[in-house]
Amino acid sequence: MPRLPSLLALILALPALAADKPNVVLIYADDIGYGDLSCYGATKVKTPHLDKLAAAGLRFTDAHTTSGTCTPSRYSMLTGEYAWRKKGTGILPGDAALIIDPKKPTLASTFKAAGYATAIVGKWHLGLGDGREKLDWNKELTPGPNQLGFDQSFIIPATVDRVPCVYVENGKVANLDPADPITVSYQYKVGSEPTGKENPDQLKVKLTHGHDMTIVNGISRIGWMTGGKTARWVDEDIADVLAKRAVSFIESNKDKPFFLFVPTHDVHVPRIPHARFAGTSQAGTRGDVIHQLDWQVGQVMEALYRAGVADNTLVMFSSDNGPVLDDGYNDTAKLKEGHPPHLPMVDRFGHTPAGPWRGGKYSPFEAGTRVPLIARWPARIKTPGTSAALISQVDLLHTAAAMTGQTLPAGVAPDSFNVLPALTGESQVARDVLIEQGGPLAIRKGNWKLIPGGPANNPNARPPANPNRNPAAAPKPQLYDLDKDPGETTNLADANPDKVKELRDLLTQIRDAGSSRPGF
Repeated sequence: MPRLPSLLALILALPALAADKPNVVLIYADDIGYGDLSCYGATKVKTPHLDKLAAAGLRFTDAHTTSGTCTPSRYSMLTGEYAWRKKGTGILPGDAALIIDPKKPTLASTFKAAGYATAIVGKWHLGLGDGREKLDWNKELTPGPNQLGFDQSFIIPATVDRVPCVYVENGKVANLDPADPITVSYQYKVGSEPTGKENPDQLKVKLTHGHDMTIVNGISRIGWMTGGKTARWVDEDIADVLAKRAVSFIESNKDKPFFLFVPTHDVHVPRIPHARFAGTSQAGTRGDVIHQLDWQVGQVMEALYRAGVADNTLVMFSSDNGPVLDDGYNDTAKLKEGHPPHLPMVDRFGHTPAGPWRGGKYSPFEAGTRVPLIARWPARIKTPGTSAALISQVDLLHTAAAMTGQTLPAGVAPDSFNVLPALTGESQVARDVLIEQGGPLAIRKGNWKLIPGGPANNPNARPPANPNRNPAAAPKPQLYDLDKDPGETTNLADANPDKVKELRDLLTQIRDAGSSRPGF
């Protein structure tokens, strides 16, 4: 009997203890722009699940990736370090080695250190293997996500437009028949399978540029592969496969804290919606896969509700970079005929993927990195609404440490700030300064944006030559007041030389210092 009060106290304390370790689900879309969701103003597509997410949480209007392309954004988010600080973090081929050092903490390992079950389900594109020898897809592919803090991994190794077109589960190609080994090359053709260049009549989606190598599922890809027939994905089923895996992880881990990273394929090319989504939008095929993406969000949310953990789960939705229309496949995603390329993007259906912002994927202009960010956490976000806090995905690692009561080790996450108060709506301020990478580097401070001009100061990548993509920086400095000119149409550099110098000097200081986080 004397032990009952303490036992009762423990039982009563359990909900509070659980609240100290909220589950975290990060849904990370691909190539979704600021204007691609109906809760951000889209009218040609409908995103009811994301709208519901936003209505119950916070919708951020000044949230950013660190880069206008996928690999560097993912690298920065997982490591807390601007990708341009490290060579080799540009867009990776499908057979690249892992570019994250397994010895350094990551977003996943930070949660794991706090006792979380961790998993990734979806697109990876950060390399596999240590690079000491050519990647053999018929053996264990290590190091990879499982060596970076993920207990479980079920990934698309690179992008769906790149070979090999297989899923990798916990370091091994899923459903691989040893009698049909996989060979992959990005240098020369392997095997005798048809290619888009040699056999265009076999394509179910025609090409506009590139992507003309091995044909898989009627779609030609970047790179050549042969073998692995039983392991190859079916494009129309990818969203279903990833959603099912994400739901399974939630169901299996509902009784303990978990971190689930869901980097979707949608809406990256090739855009191949399942039949139940084809033709459902007013924005062509790209709009249809936005509907498919929204459905995936709904599947995850329904699983959280069924598991009884939705209220104490921080669900975040964002994207890896801004939107792109024609990205190699002739899938109806085109600019409106005659639309000036220097104005915010409008497609042939009247849809505005980037909202009011200029540019898009690959671009140093605002739409290259300004993306949707929605955060829902009923146990902590008490007043749903909109936040104008300047926030970056590079901040998630430091924020995860703060959420779980950890202190970042010295020399870790040099550019990551704790923005938990802004993420929960307790503050309207997150960070003061942001570096944006879109070919050249650009700098944001408050309402001011500077693209310095001159030679590109990004050591890793430059925008591909494509007339439908947005131009990189001109030789002259470009200075914009985003409060008055969100479309970056009026260059104020000549009229404000002191502001140009201030921001240029600050960019140089941050770039050369090796870190931007105080106390690093």
